[in-house]
Amino acid sequence: MLSKKTKYGLKALTFLAKQDKKDPIPIAEIAERENISQKFLESILLTLRRTGYLGSKKGKGGGYYLIKDPSEIPMTTVMRVLEGPIAMVSCVSLNFYEKCDDCPDEQSCSVHKLMLKVRDSALEVYRNTTLADLLS
Repeated sequence: MLSKKTKYGLKALTFLAKQDKKDPIPIAEIAERENISQKFLESILLTLRRTGYLGSKKGKGGGYYLIKDPSEIPMTTVMRVLEGPIAMVSCVSLNFYEKCDDCPDEQSCSVHKLMLKVRDSALEVYRNTTLADLLS
């Protein structure tokens, strides 16, 4: 299930990408328009800022803004930053692989086989989707 952190992060990124001007948007405005707790949104936007997709300005007239064009923001990165590993189980993770303690043979494990298909399907969608795709 998608976490609220990721859901709200996607909503905030989409909101910022829809702005005509690339001026900083105050957190309070984003929170109000997208119905997100301001405190929670602050944490999410700080996380996204560390990826290099968002910039911020402090003080009066401050807020957050996109640094990169929405077409340059792939969903694989956004999902990994906000949600963590894309794979549902660690034994099929590309970046966070760990062998399952309760599985003597991955190659014959039915769960492993299913989760490989799920991971590959999700990656296909995320790799072929950018923030720009969410705007249309």
